[in-house]
Amino acid sequence: MINSEIADLLKKVAAILEFNEVEWKPRAYRKAARQIENLNEDIGKIYSDKGKKGLVEIPGIGSSIADHIIEYLETGKVEKFKKLKEVSPARTGELVEIRGLGPKKAKRLVEELNIKTVSDLMEAAEKHEIRELAGFGEKTEENILKAVRLFEKSHERMLIGKAMDLAEEIISYMKKNCEIERINYAGSLRRMKETIGDIDVLVVAVDPEKLITTFVNMENVERVESRGKIRSTVILTGGVHVDLRFVPDDSYGAALQYFTGSKDHNIALRNLALSKGYKLSEYGLFRKDSGKKIEGKSEKGIYKRLGLQYIPPELRENRNEIDLAKTNDLPQLIELSDIKGDLHVHTAFSDGTDSLEDMVKASVDMGYEYMAITDHSRSRKIASGMEIDELKQQWREIDNISGKYDIRIFKGAEVDILKDGSLDYPDEVLRGLDIVIGSIHSGFRSGEKEMTTRIVSALENRFLTIWGHPAGRLLGKREAYKVNFNQVFETAAGNKKILEINSFPERLDLNDGLILQAKEFDIKFCINTDSHSTSHLNFMRFGVGQARRGWLTKDHVVNTYSYGELKKFLKRKSR
Repeated sequence: MINSEIADLLKKVAAILEFNEVEWKPRAYRKAARQIENLNEDIGKIYSDKGKKGLVEIPGIGSSIADHIIEYLETGKVEKFKKLKEVSPARTGELVEIRGLGPKKAKRLVEELNIKTVSDLMEAAEKHEIRELAGFGEKTEENILKAVRLFEKSHERMLIGKAMDLAEEIISYMKKNCEIERINYAGSLRRMKETIGDIDVLVVAVDPEKLITTFVNMENVERVESRGKIRSTVILTGGVHVDLRFVPDDSYGAALQYFTGSKDHNIALRNLALSKGYKLSEYGLFRKDSGKKIEGKSEKGIYKRLGLQYIPPELRENRNEIDLAKTNDLPQLIELSDIKGDLHVHTAFSDGTDSLEDMVKASVDMGYEYMAITDHSRSRKIASGMEIDELKQQWREIDNISGKYDIRIFKGAEVDILKDGSLDYPDEVLRGLDIVIGSIHSGFRSGEKEMTTRIVSALENRFLTIWGHPAGRLLGKREAYKVNFNQVFETAAGNKKILEINSFPERLDLNDGLILQAKEFDIKFCINTDSHSTSHLNFMRFGVGQARRGWLTKDHVVNTYSYGELKKFLKRKSR
């Protein structure tokens, strides 16, 4: 948790510095924040083990930023940052975080309209005050209002990556400090939804009083919202609500079912129970006539007693899963263990933070049979996209590394789909690649017809293998672009293209709804992490979660195939 705290602090400082139009420091702070987020180890432990020397060994963290980190670790604050906030207009750093605004426009809004907060910005946009400023106009005002609403919505819920890390750290802490018999998180997190509101934790423990005391005294608790004998709610640093409940062992399965399913799923399940002469609650399954409890300890037992196939958490959304479970017709959903390789991985050749060899070694540690190196193509200047000579240099490095490790390496690239639908490398270069991921990184505000034509054209290119992060969204930052998905899915199917399920927590693209839609076209999928560091390879579980929410089996997903099967499926292009 301390890693995310320090990373968030550095990002906020970067935003304030950007607002004040400081030229190079914001980039340095943001780079340091990214490195800290990507660490596999607690930064506090790095400091306690190696001191300042250990911090400056982290790429992107120089002596000055290391001193700030040390001050925060030792005192819980950074005096310089505190003074910076005091001399800057209140919360103006947030304005820079609004997509499409930028420091110069933000400063003008503060100076000319006295806007100091995101709420002020929304009010000004709704009153049409922004369009009156020179250089803004009606369209800019509309885009700002959309971006503000997206920003506000994203701050109501957290990304699954953050929620999962917090939940697992809490569970680990509770196991270490209490006698725990059973413990799990529930709610939308267990259903693997892309964003999470509050975190719910259910526990069977030897000593309920000690359990609650231990929970409310966790180091990162900012405020205790409520404290009872069997339940407590705390607010963590950063505003996250966590609810912990002590549950008797003979009711644990019923409670886990009750606090996991969506509202609609649970209502449908309770109605089914009533139709069979039972009453279902968080305490168990009871006979309606006698009140006798017949099941509660086992979640699977609850479903079995109701005459249902066990329904995995990701399917509990009342999307016909109960009817299918009655006839034992639910699919055998894909598992994380089915994944045999990651086909979207970046290295220091473009905007990744780790070397090609480090990414290969980390993929070996994941137990993968194969992987693909897919750095950005040349048009992606902001991501240090590779010119053709750099790409060929990378091929030589892959050839040198291949055979050194027990993993097969595909030569790939994430190639920009340009505005006219062509790909960013010429055919003679694309022909030399094993895997071509075609992705859109520009022109997101194009109209539906223009975007659809652009994507259809790319999907008809014989060299494109995988359509990368197909909807183009960034959760809380950028909505999906407008496109006729039925048309592009039909084109993808007709041209035997693979659709990516991008596991990066800010993307999770395709989402479950689009996966269900695309599945109707008999399209194959690929679950990738879009990793930019070795730690990102662990994001695979979030993509698998989306795939499960989209009712996918391992047969739908090409990177569950063996290396030989995948190679055959790709049907190599003529060279």
